[in-house]
Amino acid sequence: MLLPQLKEREYRFKLALRMGLPIFALVVALISHTLVSSYKVLDTSFYVEAALLFAVSIYFLFYLIYRGFAVKITDTITQTFSREYLYEYLNKELVKKDKYTLVLVSVDNIEDINSLYGMKNGDKVLYKFSQWISEYFLSKEMINFPMGHIQSGDFIIGFEGEKKQFHTIFEMMCLKLSDFKVDDIEVKVSGSIVDTSFSKQLDYLVDKLFELQEIKRGSKKISAEDEYNPDELEYIVIEAIRKKKFFFVFQDVFENGRAVLKECFVKLQDQSNKLIHQKNYIKVLNKLGLMLDFDLMVFEEIFLHQMYEEKIYALNISPKSLRNKLFYNRVKELLKDHPQKKNKVMFILNEVEYFSYAEKYRSLLNSLRDAGIIITIDRIGATQTSFLYFRELDVDCIRFDQLYTKEIENEKYKTIIEGFNAIAHKNSIKSWLKMIEDDETHQKASSLKVDYLQGKYLASLEQSKG
Repeated sequence: MLLPQLKEREYRFKLALRMGLPIFALVVALISHTLVSSYKVLDTSFYVEAALLFAVSIYFLFYLIYRGFAVKITDTITQTFSREYLYEYLNKELVKKDKYTLVLVSVDNIEDINSLYGMKNGDKVLYKFSQWISEYFLSKEMINFPMGHIQSGDFIIGFEGEKKQFHTIFEMMCLKLSDFKVDDIEVKVSGSIVDTSFSKQLDYLVDKLFELQEIKRGSKKISAEDEYNPDELEYIVIEAIRKKKFFFVFQDVFENGRAVLKECFVKLQDQSNKLIHQKNYIKVLNKLGLMLDFDLMVFEEIFLHQMYEEKIYALNISPKSLRNKLFYNRVKELLKDHPQKKNKVMFILNEVEYFSYAEKYRSLLNSLRDAGIIITIDRIGATQTSFLYFRELDVDCIRFDQLYTKEIENEKYKTIIEGFNAIAHKNSIKSWLKMIEDDETHQKASSLKVDYLQGKYLASLEQSKG
């Protein structure tokens, strides 16, 4: 491993030389020029002043070397590189090297460790973990590689070469770390690996590492649609929105065998009319701060031009957009101008991070509900945030995570559905189950007394009736 302490001294030394040597050279040149041109008329005071100036410049040069203007390139806790220096180093490597591989390894439960054992022990875990990682790769005769602590429990390591050269070593490392402990503290670890065949841009590579890590954890699925060239994706998404290259797909949602809702899906297209996967364009919109504009555009298009039937139109809206004053005011304005569409629009809200100002959020949602918007909390039973919102906010409907449809025969999952269902119905809240793909699932879902059912099987039944 590149030793951060040695690298830091080298970094400081070079920085000090770049900043201190010009000053030192100027002092030497000034004194030399004066001595050569005017040595006959110089008195003793000049030599004293020159000696002092020379001494001060030398002191200043050494001060820069040892202090380095407080430049810090190592992480205090782990003694690996800091994120800032690691990114600076890796960006240079990606330019110089034709093939380069990045590895992400994470202590997933570092927050729990800090909470249960204290931050001092949490810091100890991170230090021991980073030492174990560096020693492991050194034991595989891999030297001179950068390793940095980028955030929380996450570390990134860089290697020159293609991913296939390191994949087996990486998988063996993950296997060995499955029972990693520091003293009696259990450490939960995950990781991922990617190389420059995906992209030469560091930001895209790091994003891909975290995405692959989530896939390995089992919370996401791999899709061929996900593999879009990241270097072009931002431009493609911006152009698609600017030229309004999108269309809507609607799927009916049934209550007691009758279609009462239409869920709206937005399909974005690139210049060749190829579909851009939702996960990809949502990520770009969030990164570029365009989610509000996108949600406004989608809402206005559906509200003003797509609501043909006497059904409720349900669309996914980012809660952050919903809490934005511009979006809120525009929704209220359109509902006021079109009173016949009151209670005909449903917002489906899905949020991972909990918005702590619950009272403010409740007031905003209640105002929208009074104006005629129906509110649904998505992914009930899958995320803590959805449960907290169900508990603390006034909503009209809850939608179960699709996992509950897939595991509908599991007694534990059925009990969870029945429990949430009972709470919802007691508070006059509707329930919703999606992904009904066959008759057997349909029968089981109906027996659970869920209000709204949705899926391709039900849509096909409706078409056969027609």
